[in-house]
Amino acid sequence: MPRLADQKNDFPQWYLDVIQHADLAEHADVKGCIVFKPYGYAMWEAIQQDLNRRIKALGVQNCYFPLFIPESFLNKEKDHVKGFAPECAVVTHGGGKELAEKLYVRPTSETIMYPTFAKWIHSHRDLPLKINQWANIVRWEMRTRPFLRTLEFLWQEGHTAHATKDEADAMVNDALKMYADFDREFLALPVLRGRKPDHEKFAGALYTLTTEALARDGKAIQAGTSHNLGQGFSEAYDVKFLDAAGMAQRPWITSWGLSTRIIGTVIVVHGDAKGLRLPPSLAPVQIVIIPIYKTDAEKTAMLSACKSLEQSWSPALRVKIDDRDDKSPGFKFNEWEVKGVPLRVEIGPKDVEKKQITVVRRDTGGKSAIPVASASAAAVQTLLHDIQATLYAQAKQYLDDHTREASSMDELALLIEEGNMVWTSWDGTVASANAVKEKTKATIRLLPETDRMACGKDPVSGKQGITMALYGKAY
Repeated sequence: MPRLADQKNDFPQWYLDVIQHADLAEHADVKGCIVFKPYGYAMWEAIQQDLNRRIKALGVQNCYFPLFIPESFLNKEKDHVKGFAPECAVVTHGGGKELAEKLYVRPTSETIMYPTFAKWIHSHRDLPLKINQWANIVRWEMRTRPFLRTLEFLWQEGHTAHATKDEADAMVNDALKMYADFDREFLALPVLRGRKPDHEKFAGALYTLTTEALARDGKAIQAGTSHNLGQGFSEAYDVKFLDAAGMAQRPWITSWGLSTRIIGTVIVVHGDAKGLRLPPSLAPVQIVIIPIYKTDAEKTAMLSACKSLEQSWSPALRVKIDDRDDKSPGFKFNEWEVKGVPLRVEIGPKDVEKKQITVVRRDTGGKSAIPVASASAAAVQTLLHDIQATLYAQAKQYLDDHTREASSMDELALLIEEGNMVWTSWDGTVASANAVKEKTKATIRLLPETDRMACGKDPVSGKQGITMALYGKAY
């Protein structure tokens, strides 16, 4: 049976064990990269399907741009290239010859998209322009961890252009709300929303909004970001339009994205000592049916009962019968618990005799007997909805319990060490934020969307704070 490291005492190894034994991914032969195995990729497909629907509801269309970015394109936006240069992979040769111009493997796509925006946008009638692409990204990370941080990862990136700042601001907020709603409704993930301090914002952005989740080891994890890029990229790539009065203007541009890091987020937020706990909406297998028998006659009867259930529940529900002969029921129970399947159904001779099924919930571990006559697809779907809601409530309670406040450096450091995210006053200086980071390894995860509360004094400088700031250690 799969054995996992102790979640409380060795969370990093527990995380790697879960990925291995749940059969989500494995390390690739290219250092820092992973192979998505079918069960793990099925989760990404489900995420794509649901999020793609939400993206299109915002009036955004899908497209695709090249993987390679000419060096001259990247160098046009100085702040942007400065922010990403250390993480870039560069192609210097192709076809056996040295390239006349280096090509960068995209770390993000602003610099390859916006020269095309200049060709597409001429009049105010061409705005707003709203596009999205599902793509792979390469960032040369030095310290990697499957899903959470890899050299190559998958994501979606939305890019929009607008006639006014107000319209761009509305788009940035709509995208962030979309992510927060998606996290809550589809992934059962509670997140905090806010604004990144300027020294933590996306390179070249006017400002960055973020959603932050909290893992079971007390570390913050960024779940999705949305950026108002202002007019800097429009200037750099000569994107302009004629307004209704015939005057030349620069559009306001936004970008926003969510990556396969969200799979890692689901693992570290919902996982427990037994492994994954998947929200039913996300789970590749929502229900696993396990027949229990000793004799061939019992086997025939149990498999017949299992198939009858499967037929009554499919295709409305994602159901799998585990009829392997070479594994014991106990092994199967353990394996499917690690894989996070929301509902396990056991059918043994006594169940058939009593015309019932035994149901075990992955979220609570609760076990109950349900009459077969009451186990319609609709009834089971209601039970799955309850599991989804329970997972969210459990994660929300953990987030609430571990989001604290501090007024002194000692208190802040202690709360961070105990595995909390912590609100405290901030004087707005990078020096104070860096001092906290040096002492606690925590960074400012976000600033409040609005004035959250009256500020006291910054615990580092002793000066009056200009805002509250949420600190936390991060992946």
